[in-house]
Amino acid sequence: MDSRTIYLLCVLAAAIVLLIFLINWRTKMHPFLALYITAFLTALAAGEPVADIPQTLMDGSGHILGNTGVLVFLGAMLGKLLADSGAVSNIADFVLEHSSPRMAPWIITLVAFILGIPMFFEVGLVVLMPVIYAVAIRLEVLHNRPQQWYLRTLIPAIAALCCLHGMVPPHPGPIIGVNALGADMGLTIVLGLICAIPTVILAGPIYANIIAPRIKLEPPDSLLTQYAGVTYEQAEEVYKRTGSFAELATDHGANPDAFGAPKDAPTQQPGAWSQTSATADSGLASVTKKSGVSTPLAITCVLLPVVLMLIEAITKIVAPNSHFQTLAGVIGQPVIAMLIGVLFTGAVVAIQEKWNGDRLRESVTKSLAAVATVVMIIAGGGAFSQALKDSDIGDAIVHATSALHINLILLGWFVGLLLSFCTGSATVGIVSATGILAPLVTGYSAPYVSLIIIAIGSGSVGLNWVNHSGFWFVKECFGMTIAQATKTHMVVQTIVSVLGLIFTFLLSLLFV
Repeated sequence: MDSRTIYLLCVLAAAIVLLIFLINWRTKMHPFLALYITAFLTALAAGEPVADIPQTLMDGSGHILGNTGVLVFLGAMLGKLLADSGAVSNIADFVLEHSSPRMAPWIITLVAFILGIPMFFEVGLVVLMPVIYAVAIRLEVLHNRPQQWYLRTLIPAIAALCCLHGMVPPHPGPIIGVNALGADMGLTIVLGLICAIPTVILAGPIYANIIAPRIKLEPPDSLLTQYAGVTYEQAEEVYKRTGSFAELATDHGANPDAFGAPKDAPTQQPGAWSQTSATADSGLASVTKKSGVSTPLAITCVLLPVVLMLIEAITKIVAPNSHFQTLAGVIGQPVIAMLIGVLFTGAVVAIQEKWNGDRLRESVTKSLAAVATVVMIIAGGGAFSQALKDSDIGDAIVHATSALHINLILLGWFVGLLLSFCTGSATVGIVSATGILAPLVTGYSAPYVSLIIIAIGSGSVGLNWVNHSGFWFVKECFGMTIAQATKTHMVVQTIVSVLGLIFTFLLSLLFV
């Protein structure tokens, strides 16, 4: 490596140390400010002209706000409407009624895996957030608040969503790889799913079972109210008084005294989950008639954006350049799909729950206030990522690794991992890695080329740390410390990355 490459790598290391120092120092600087200061100093130290740095920061913030920030706001609106109307409670109860506490994380894994096929990581997590919170808070009550069910349900969702985002088309990264290396799209999807299934199982519910008891995560009441529509104390009071969670499906936002019902309210008949070990693994056979948006409609509200995005993805493959593809390309865009989902959910709530315009607007407005801080931190992460990109650190990594004579599967994974970590963008990692490997894949079989793409995508999701907006999104949405987010979000995605490499390499032995 030349001196310039070494210098840029040192700048990167110093930037990460500075960022961690500012956030954890005695001043406890807000992450948004710390990210912006670090971004500015990184660009300056890397030699970017001072006059160009403000535009770099604005470009980074604007790009991430346009792609992720708007989706977070729309997702928050959708989640708040579902929570306030009782829809999330009914979905959570439906999950619990058709499983046991031990099986609930596996069901969340399956749901996240399905959502992850067409949805970006952040979009899928935004859609799932209310269900994760609602299921977790019930399990917390049922098990006397061991403070581990939030992670038992969150970690499988992170594993499934990030795995599919990096390894399986029609996500942008894998599609870029398919186009750059001339791979077969259908074959890449099939092989990607084969690698993704065992990866998600191991990195999701199994890792969650190991790490959750060791991290006592307790999100603040503001987040519980935002996503589940109820605090732990309120859910516990209802369960102790009635023997079920059915009452949580009522509109507590419009009726703040709902938790003050008479103590002689009817209790649930035998068959419900109890807090005893004898019944903790049986289904919740609630006989209480639930209020709130019905479960089928609630599930429809959650899945509508997913279906629209999935239609767009399938149309790209089976009917490209058709008139239907044009329409599907519009309604399947994440922002449009989420907007349609919000409007549909608002109409459902207005009709079923008899909400007027003022009530709908109140719910939506409260949702925006709750996620404003999250969006600002994401914007700061975007500025930091852009500063890293404009500083040529990515080119330095390419220069340092392109001369390595190693297995193409391993080389693709390694370059994707390093560039994603250094620039804060999985897409940058994939684009750069495919550019390096493109002239090297000539003569290899179609399956092997597809596996190279999957390996690159696996590398791109690893080491998702402080310079990735997804890290800050998960951290803030669950009220985590940096240490907790590192042990969960970053470690989960790195496990996905390593397992993706392992399964890809094993499959490649069949096609060399």
